[in-house]
Amino acid sequence: MAARKTIKIDVISDFLCAWCYIGHIELERGIALARAAALPVDFAVQYHPFILNPSLADDAPLAKADFFARKMGAGRWQGTVALVQARAREEGLEFSFGGVVRQTTRAHRLMQRAYATGGQRAQLPLIKALFRAVYEREQDIGCARTLAALACSLGVGAFGSEEEARAWIEGEDGAAEVRALSRDAARKGVTGVPFAVIDGRWAVSGCQAPECYLKIFEKLAAAEPLAASDSDDSEPAPAPTPTPRQDPPPLAAVSS
Repeated sequence: MAARKTIKIDVISDFLCAWCYIGHIELERGIALARAAALPVDFAVQYHPFILNPSLADDAPLAKADFFARKMGAGRWQGTVALVQARAREEGLEFSFGGVVRQTTRAHRLMQRAYATGGQRAQLPLIKALFRAVYEREQDIGCARTLAALACSLGVGAFGSEEEARAWIEGEDGAAEVRALSRDAARKGVTGVPFAVIDGRWAVSGCQAPECYLKIFEKLAAAEPLAASDSDDSEPAPAPTPTPRQDPPPLAAVSS
């Protein structure tokens, strides 16, 4: 019987990126396929922050549709909405682009705290809830009250109450780290998200079908473990410079 292997997956994303939500679901389903196939692997998944829109303020919400139409141009924005909604429906999601946007630093700080206090078991449900809040429920995830209620409903972050959670979110604890991690990802060549590094040897830019992830997991399950000198799980490995995408990339976009 093959020895079990733990596959480390580091995902860099931003909550204002609709493709990141789709990519999250596709990765989740790729992992489910690996488990259904009884691959001798376990998964250690960690999400890392990326600030796509540095000009957005923390305390000045803007109408989502207006912000993106100004940023991209009205025609391009409408085309992107149609493309994203079509892809989302393929994954069983119904996206809405109403509501407001503001800087995602607070959401990323909460994401980091969830991992620090509860690992992936706490972080992954929060990630999905935050994406759902933005793209299905038109909620403002820059609002401390919204984030506090979300964290406490999921029992993540080790807060004693919503009041404690709200006070922490309204503070600055972890904000400098979030900004530094985003800058570090950009320095390493990440210019578009989602971007994933799988087991330190596969770089995946953009969305991929679950079956694509399964192929990667099958290869890793069959391979000899990396020597200690070949991999450092302390941070995502440097990866080939990705090309910013709005259209989901083909299978060939996965690099070994």
